[in-house]
Amino acid sequence: MSWNEIEKAFLKAWASVFSKHKLLMSFIALSLCGILLVFCRALSIQASSWVGLSLLFLPILLSSGLLLSLGVLLVRIYSHETKGLVLKMGRLFAGSADVAIGTSYLSLPPLLIYLLLWIALGLFFLIKEIPLIGPFFNVILAFGPFLLIFCSLLLCLLNVGLLFFVAPAAAMQSAKRLHLAQRIWQSLKLHPFASFVLFFIGLLPALAIGSLLTIAAVLTNLSFSLSEPSFALALEWFFVMLPFCALLSPTVVFFFHFSAESHQLLQRR
Repeated sequence: MSWNEIEKAFLKAWASVFSKHKLLMSFIALSLCGILLVFCRALSIQASSWVGLSLLFLPILLSSGLLLSLGVLLVRIYSHETKGLVLKMGRLFAGSADVAIGTSYLSLPPLLIYLLLWIALGLFFLIKEIPLIGPFFNVILAFGPFLLIFCSLLLCLLNVGLLFFVAPAAAMQSAKRLHLAQRIWQSLKLHPFASFVLFFIGLLPALAIGSLLTIAAVLTNLSFSLSEPSFALALEWFFVMLPFCALLSPTVVFFFHFSAESHQLLQRR
């Protein structure tokens, strides 16, 4: 795999990003994820620190199942486009529904692992509240929450990697979930560096645009946000979330297009 092949794959994946039906699908999926995020963020305003942490990570992990289903559909559409095949959207949805729903179950293990980490984190919050000796143990055992939160962040990154490597494999190959996971793991073990480079390239546009959008959202929140009831804040975040998702949609389409190209590049090695 040469740099020219990667460049051709990048340009090929970007060429068909601005398709109305693909952008609409991505916008709807991102908006549903955004609604979940806004809802959890609104709940976290009055919640304790322990519950607030769960409401920070849970919507990200829960959204991966929906995004994985979206990825399977986008990869299948892209695969037909690159082959010059014309297929009605209704027929494509009907043929891809079972695969998309079945593949979304692969996002459950990270969610279950996070719930275990969250429960373990709750033990440290309980220890901190013990009278007299709680603050002492809070200082001595501070490394525990640090490691648990670090593992939670790794799980979120793992979920993004899951979207990149599982979606094209599930869309292009018919296999049971266990066999599919084993096949992907074998491919990653054989080509770890190439897989990481391709994953980073696919994620780069989303990181760049997402960072700019996040900075704009934070500045908007600091400058114009209301300090009144959480319901009003949630509505404000909701109306900011809609253009956020619209502007992020092309990068999500590219992410799955490039994942399909990367899958083919790795298979040819």
